Amino acid sequence: MKIRVISVGKIKEKYLLSGIEEYQKRLTPFTKISFVEVPDLPIPEHASEKIEIQIKDKEGQKILEKIKEDDYVIVLDLKGKQWNSVDYAHHLESLMMTHQQWVFVIGGSLGLSDTVKQRANEMLCFSKMTFPHPLMKLILMEQVYRCFKIMHHQTYHK
Repeated sequence: MKIRVISVGKIKEKYLLSGIEEYQKRLTPFTKISFVEVPDLPIPEHASEKIEIQIKDKEGQKILEKIKEDDYVIVLDLKGKQWNSVDYAHHLESLMMTHQQWVFVIGGSLGLSDTVKQRANEMLCFSKMTFPHPLMKLILMEQVYRCFKIMHHQTYHK
């Protein structure tokens, strides 16, 4: 079982990096996890919708270059399905039977391109609220860890 997290932009905040590293370490007994960061493109002040779409498309192309044909792709998106932790853990457990490589994708501050969303096998929404994308990476790591603890009938999630 392998998990790859593809995200747009580099995380600079030490407290977020420390939290992400902690959950990566905690996940070691359950799965191998790796990270791929694609560069975020500068967004001009007062950018038009057309310019924003072009930026998302360019970032999206870089994301798609990192995805293999047989990867099971889960994109984080406000229009995705919301789950509770226990149900999502069971969902991921069922995916283990058919997919050995999961790829979670976190977009940049403008979100994800339509082409990346179309490549996705599923879209996941943690909340209807908007979070900074670096913080979303930490939240994702915590929830993946929580799911593995639930799958292994351990008490972390309560």
